Amino acid sequence: MEKETNSNNIQSIIFLKNKRLGALFIILALVMVVLFTQNLDAITQTTLNLTHASSSIMTNDLVLNSRQTIIVIAVIIGLAGIYQLIIGFRSKFTLVLGIVFLLFTFGFIVWSVSGSSINITGLLSVMVVRSIPLIIGAMAGILSERSGVVNIAIEGMMLSAAFTASVVASLTNLWVGLLVGILTGGLIAWIHATMCVKYKANNVISGTIINLFAIGITSYFSEKYIQSLDYAYLNNPGFFFPFEIPLFSKIPVIGPVFFNQNIFAYLMYILVIVLNFAIFQTKWGLRLRSVGEHPKAADTLGIKVNRTRTRAVILSGLIAGLGGSFFSIGSIGSFNEQMTAGRGFIALAAMIFGKWNPINAAGGGLLFGFAESISLKLAIFDVAIPSKILAMLPYVITIIVLGGVVGRNIGPAAGGQPYETESK
Repeated sequence: MEKETNSNNIQSIIFLKNKRLGALFIILALVMVVLFTQNLDAITQTTLNLTHASSSIMTNDLVLNSRQTIIVIAVIIGLAGIYQLIIGFRSKFTLVLGIVFLLFTFGFIVWSVSGSSINITGLLSVMVVRSIPLIIGAMAGILSERSGVVNIAIEGMMLSAAFTASVVASLTNLWVGLLVGILTGGLIAWIHATMCVKYKANNVISGTIINLFAIGITSYFSEKYIQSLDYAYLNNPGFFFPFEIPLFSKIPVIGPVFFNQNIFAYLMYILVIVLNFAIFQTKWGLRLRSVGEHPKAADTLGIKVNRTRTRAVILSGLIAGLGGSFFSIGSIGSFNEQMTAGRGFIALAAMIFGKWNPINAAGGGLLFGFAESISLKLAIFDVAIPSKILAMLPYVITIIVLGGVVGRNIGPAAGGQPYETESK
């Protein structure tokens, strides 16, 4: 009887999710038809420049009829909404949501720059740059939460790493700064692991305290020292410059976008691939997932649950330190107070969007990075939407994801639950 009730509840949740997503798609389609085509005549065109600024390979521009393109996109999204209402995309709904978002965004771009042109490769390059800390942060979150420890301290780890990487790189060189930034993330993660695993503190409270501590201490030292003219040399590290990957960077359109980046982007690519393989294809990954799903069963089989969790959280912090170092020595070449600006939390949203899967979470990170890229790019155009509203776009998407529009994504079963070992 209980199983039947649970089955009925699950079916009800799926039914509501289908209705919710289907309605969202149809609303987006109607918005495009009603608002985006309102002031467009039949001959207005949008030109998409496909030649990257750093590329010697010239690619022909793509010229689109603005009104027709928007209508076609709206029809596709509307049909997806109807299908979702009637049948549902089931396990593929997250992928479909991402595709619908990209289509809607593309339609928005066509409308925004109608009668003008926009460099799409430049837009995509900024997307990759903006997604780097999000994807790396999402990988850190996956590693920790797969072991059963909720890690909302990623924001604090990244901010602290950005600070130490900048200061140490200013005194030595970029590579030493990067190493220290990574170790800073690992040190703070060790504190989080000690609190949560050894002393069984509430994971969320521990993470919140770490975030507040990181904001406070970095702001204090920043204002007291490195922002002062007397210590300006402590905040002038420089940054890693982009470099091309031979052959791959010559691929038309996407080559310069993905393979003319700095070291952080290439480390991000490697990290996603390696972590996905390690979690799902190795014995280590099986042990990691077992302590996050069924720690008692794992303990019975001889797996050291708390030791595995502690190591996973520390490794998670090292990865977060890499992502945090990007902000100072991989991007602007200095440290600013609270420069992570909530990116650690957006990284967690990408993790949830990707259902704790590295490949899917990377897609989510690119999605959020694309939203940031659009808000920056369209701010220079005479768009009817205020630039401050455009700047809110990544955070609005985060709220939508965490607010349950995509349905409730359930993480590892033992996530956030301390474990008292039974093995001797």
